[in-house]
Amino acid sequence: MYSGKQYYIDAARRAAAWHKENIDRMRRCRFDTIAVHGIYSMQESLDFNQGSIIEPMYMSTSQAYRDSDEMEAALGYEIPTWCYSRIANPSMYYMEGVLALLDGYGAKEDTSCVATSSGMAAIAAAAEALLVVDPKNPNKPINFVATCQVYGGTFQQFAIRKHQERNIEWRKVINSNDINEWAKLIDENTRFLYGEMPSNPGQAFFDLEKVVDLAHAHNIPMIVDATVATPALLRPIQWGADIVVQSVTKTLATSGFGIGGAIIAKKRIVTNIDNDAMKDDYCMYLKALPNRDNGPNISPMNAILALNDIRTLRMRVDQCSRTTMKVAKYLAQHKHIEQVDYLGLENHPLHEVASKYLWLVDAEKDELYGKPVNRYGHLMSFRVKGGAQPTRDVFDAFQRIWRATDLGRIKSVATIPAISTHSQQGEDGRKIADIPPNLIRLCVGAEHPDDIIEDLDQALAVLDGKKVHFTSPEYSAGGASSATLKR
Repeated sequence: MYSGKQYYIDAARRAAAWHKENIDRMRRCRFDTIAVHGIYSMQESLDFNQGSIIEPMYMSTSQAYRDSDEMEAALGYEIPTWCYSRIANPSMYYMEGVLALLDGYGAKEDTSCVATSSGMAAIAAAAEALLVVDPKNPNKPINFVATCQVYGGTFQQFAIRKHQERNIEWRKVINSNDINEWAKLIDENTRFLYGEMPSNPGQAFFDLEKVVDLAHAHNIPMIVDATVATPALLRPIQWGADIVVQSVTKTLATSGFGIGGAIIAKKRIVTNIDNDAMKDDYCMYLKALPNRDNGPNISPMNAILALNDIRTLRMRVDQCSRTTMKVAKYLAQHKHIEQVDYLGLENHPLHEVASKYLWLVDAEKDELYGKPVNRYGHLMSFRVKGGAQPTRDVFDAFQRIWRATDLGRIKSVATIPAISTHSQQGEDGRKIADIPPNLIRLCVGAEHPDDIIEDLDQALAVLDGKKVHFTSPEYSAGGASSATLKR
């Protein structure tokens, strides 16, 4: 028989010790092994999950307890619990475990993760907990310093939701690779530094080590959105950053079946906020307190869908990066292209600093390469000569490249950010972020590079007056869009 609350606390300590040993064993494995297995063990499968070799999807809102003693210990956070799926869930735990290990890979830091319902939820949760007033100086306005070359949703969250509506000042860094520009914006009321690298869609980049050192000199944390690079190419915690945000929706969950986000942080982050729980384990603090109350966490189904895509992360990123390089070189020499923005091109002004940080993880340990190898991801942009209308003409002529406000898919996807992902930030906002109306963002998928280039080639041919032959949705069979157009 179970006997008293202490029984559950003692049992939980034994279980926690076993789980720590399992995670420590996984931490010693290579990146690909961690991605494939995560923290789900054979013993756990046999003891609790009917021998399932794949992590089960726990589609349940809440957890039952054996008696009042176990419930009291669980709800008092004295023993591990998932209690309610708004706060935690076993499926969420498996995803968080693998991302904590992957983003912490190679770092001399313990890391933890909290998964969220989207990348934007991850950014909001990561930032909100740090944007608190100083109780000793409650009337002092607080601020944060962040690059202006960020995803359009991030721009809106910072500019409107925080700066305009709540008077939390966003101090914008225009040239993120200028350390002096960062430095002059920081004061005693700055809560964190934030950068997106590489940025979406403009491929902005900066010397992370220098910015981290600057942040820590002011006793504030460095937050990095590394969505475009993924842990396969860049792990900011390895370079000293405190907190990483990922839009799991993108390359991590490449199939496009679900939406998710994640915050990964090292233990003992640097912060000028007097909160020991926050400093000791930022992600657990978020999960147990702010996210518990605000409810931004991921659903079990989306967690498992993402987890299955994460297993092949490194090989996908490698292949898509190599294909993107070939596509970028093709576009760079095309007569109708004004400019190609891809960090892999040697003439890109930020190529050298990007080459310091963007490396295919474990390339030196595999049989294919046997040495360190730079890779620059599968997001790029190109600018069409002639302005907005020729750009639309080329965009509308794509037949194999999908027109959508999405990236990171296994299929190639393109958009015009000025009229889609970054439209709401206005002309002035797009100008400082260098997002002109003739820029097409292209996220290259896993198709053969020759087929992607062929589609680009025929689309660009419309500028020479050549007609594109394709079937209009109005006459195509089936589909909601077709039905709407026919009516």
